[in-house]
Amino acid sequence: MKHNKHNSSFTFEYEPLEFNKFTEKSLLQVCLGATLYMPATKEITNKIINLEIPHIKSMVMCFEDAIAYHDLERAEANAIQHLEVISTNLDSSISVNDIPLIFFRVRSIEQFVSFSNQLSKKQLSVLTGFVFPKLCSENADAYFDVLQNINEKNRVNLYGMPILESSEIAYRETRSEELFKLKCCLDKYQDLVLNIRVGGTDFSSLFGVRRGINSSIYDILPVRDTISDILNVFNRAQDGYTVSGPVWEYFLASKEDNIHDYLYENIHRSILTKEPILNDAVDGLLREVVQDKANGMVGKTVIHPSHLKYVNAMQAVTLEEYDDALQITGASGGVIKSSSQNKMNEIGPHQSWANRITLRAQAFGVIKNEQQYIQLFLES
Repeated sequence: MKHNKHNSSFTFEYEPLEFNKFTEKSLLQVCLGATLYMPATKEITNKIINLEIPHIKSMVMCFEDAIAYHDLERAEANAIQHLEVISTNLDSSISVNDIPLIFFRVRSIEQFVSFSNQLSKKQLSVLTGFVFPKLCSENADAYFDVLQNINEKNRVNLYGMPILESSEIAYRETRSEELFKLKCCLDKYQDLVLNIRVGGTDFSSLFGVRRGINSSIYDILPVRDTISDILNVFNRAQDGYTVSGPVWEYFLASKEDNIHDYLYENIHRSILTKEPILNDAVDGLLREVVQDKANGMVGKTVIHPSHLKYVNAMQAVTLEEYDDALQITGASGGVIKSSSQNKMNEIGPHQSWANRITLRAQAFGVIKNEQQYIQLFLES
């Protein structure tokens, strides 16, 4: 798979790299990009095998909030059938490089154990991992112990993605202690933690609020404070975790012909001043992605296929950022004027930023400047 390859006429300064579930974890955790969530009852096997959703690079089939309890048995059977069909067609109709990173969001520890026991090694060979809802310090060891046992028993390398969305994390009186306890738990399994996801909708629910189409999750003060503390604990450069942005709930898709009207606009200026770009839903998504990136998040949970290309395009690195990153990582110390002559690059303090920019460039490519984000939205 390669990100941002839907427009064959677009020329990158540096192409994104190809990746699959076997890619080294340090890069793979950045490659998730826009992760499409769907009910585990949904049938998309043929679309995957026939490459009918070219934008989809990572996906989660959900056994939890997305389905009713009485549909769980049907959802599990459908998910197993997906793995069976894809693994059966592997190498004949589809290659490992064509298979999206597939995850199952489990419902509970008990359901995780019961469901995973039904999976064969053949089926596990095309799965990338599991998503653990409402992860907290009390259940983290149980989830990751089960995952570790699955890997050892089947000689596979599956990852876990915790979702931080519990009341212990949301409420101020318990948040700090819970986050530090949880980090101590996850540090024991860091090789298995591919990505940390943030449950913005669940956090909003705990305060009885919901962001509107013209606002951002960062406008909801108690949720913003919660996300800030999650980033403070889990997004420290030396610890090696990757945190992804919370879901955007509005899925009004854009009309393709609208994009051409804005090809030469400065997209970041339009986003920040809330000038119209495409439509309310896509504009809101883009604004939030810009804020996600500014705070060090990579990728985002999405609930509609039309959002995939927008989130993944916005992860691309500009040539100015990339040149700065190379200048910083290639120097031994001190302060250097940037090649664009508009800022200082301080080698020590900017080193972690430069390392992250380099990884994102490998995953999503390098573009000439911010004007090209909208060009990257276009289809061939």
